[in-house]
Amino acid sequence: MGVYRIAVFASGEGSNFQALAEAADAGRLGKAEIALLVCDKPSAPVVGRAGRLGIPAFLFQPKDYESREAYEREIVEQLEAHGVDLVVLAGYMRLLTPVIVEKFSGRLINIHPSLLPAFPGKDAIGQALAYGVKVSGVTVHFVDEGMDTGPIIAQAAIPIASGETPESFAQAVHAVERELYPEVVSWFAQGRVKLEGRQVTIGE
Repeated sequence: MGVYRIAVFASGEGSNFQALAEAADAGRLGKAEIALLVCDKPSAPVVGRAGRLGIPAFLFQPKDYESREAYEREIVEQLEAHGVDLVVLAGYMRLLTPVIVEKFSGRLINIHPSLLPAFPGKDAIGQALAYGVKVSGVTVHFVDEGMDTGPIIAQAAIPIASGETPESFAQAVHAVERELYPEVVSWFAQGRVKLEGRQVTIGE
């Protein structure tokens, strides 16, 4: 088996992008490498991270296109040109259309800062704290056409301490994300992830 090529979609700081890149360099992703960054904000810090790491980037501004489908068709061309096997969303702040979702069905994953199906959508950490749950966490899931509704691949629970603030709990969540996401990507690179309906199993 040759190199397993992943594309990371990001819109902001890129901490999960950095964690994946460092894991790849350390050999913790098996045969996986980051082949491409896709970013809808050319001035985002993640772009600088990619540049320093020598990772190619496709940068675009949605306002330059007539529709989401138009720029997603161009993204698909870029993904195919780079031979991408897996698309990894890491703080990409746009809903995807069927142009990408259908093309990469079963090869498109996201990380979300709650234990789905609880607290989907924006500000999941704030939602969890406002609701008063005692445990929240992180979910890695397949992407479908809904809002954080795809089949769940892996989850990690994080207790919420008394007096927890959105800022302090976000730090705990991000620390877990940086460990869990590279591990899940390594499972894909090893061909261990099997999807049947909504059920995901991880083989040996």
